[in-house]
Amino acid sequence: MRYLLLYDVVDGFVERRTPFRAPHLELARQAHERGELLLAGAFAEPADGAALLFSGDDDSAAVAFAEHDPYVREGLVTAWRVRRWNVVVGES
Repeated sequence: MRYLLLYDVVDGFVERRTPFRAPHLELARQAHERGELLLAGAFAEPADGAALLFSGDDDSAAVAFAEHDPYVREGLVTAWRVRRWNVVVGES
């Protein structure tokens, strides 16, 4: 099953994320190496959120990621949610 972790972020996110970017990316790389995180990236123009695509039997990997993400812990993410995503075209 696939799960989307969706972030809403603070104004000025791109500038404000700099001190926390390296640990955030390391967390993402580790999740990717474990096969949990498939794709991830921030929205552009406007940079007002991000989407991370997880794979698993349930949403626990996505939830754990958000709970440990420095962006969330440091208040750069104003809200997050996990949604199950049904893939209808492409690789599932």
